[in-house]
Amino acid sequence: MAIDTLFDVSREVVLITGVAGQLGHEYASAFLTRGACVVGLDIRPSPANSTLENDYPANYMFCAADVTSKVSLERALTEIASNFGTLTVIVNNAAIDSPPSAPLEENGPFEDYPEASWDKVMDVNLKGVYLCCQVFGAVMAKAGNGSIINIASIYGVVSPDQNLYDYRRARGEVFYKPVAYSASKSGILNLTRYLAVYWAKQNVRVNSLTIAGVFNNQEQAFLDAYCGRIPVGRMASIDEYNGSVLFLASKASLYMTGTNIVVDGGWTAI
Repeated sequence: MAIDTLFDVSREVVLITGVAGQLGHEYASAFLTRGACVVGLDIRPSPANSTLENDYPANYMFCAADVTSKVSLERALTEIASNFGTLTVIVNNAAIDSPPSAPLEENGPFEDYPEASWDKVMDVNLKGVYLCCQVFGAVMAKAGNGSIINIASIYGVVSPDQNLYDYRRARGEVFYKPVAYSASKSGILNLTRYLAVYWAKQNVRVNSLTIAGVFNNQEQAFLDAYCGRIPVGRMASIDEYNGSVLFLASKASLYMTGTNIVVDGGWTAI
């Protein structure tokens, strides 16, 4: 019986930005367990990075780089090429948002949202993807092969549901989900479409993956509000986006480019 190689990623050389984060580490593990070579890129390593290096010494390397700096990414490209050769898959996962514990002005009314905060989020979430595509995607285009997967968000497709935070306002806090994250993730969608058309003849596929929230020990009041709003009644488990990422990296999606896959438990269906 012939082995089905449709979803095989064992020959891929995969770059994952934001590898020190919860999902970045998960994506790296998903590719490594299936035989791919993986470059984890982040501004600094996380403790979990050592686990990947120890478990996959021949297939994993960490690369310290800043996605907002083209010079830093170009240095990373040289390092990657000397170790693994030419990249075939990029997962643009690096992103930031204002955490719930951020200063009042970060999570306060839109009218008072700081310009510096807007710039910082846009730099990482949108400019960072643009630069990674420019530096690493250009090499793929020259080689005539590659898949770029840009991680988007439900909040780039629809507005944040501010009602989720009524519980905070009920206890006297001033809290609104900030604007910059949504705007940056919305920008990802059309950057993806632009590059899909631009590199179509170079055999570089560019798609986006729109995801919803992931369980990470959030406070119970938030979980109650979120899970009451989403049709499936729960947040995603950490591994539930792996299948879509692996699909977009594999031959199974060869005829797909410029597409946005939505994996959100039904959030945007309402």
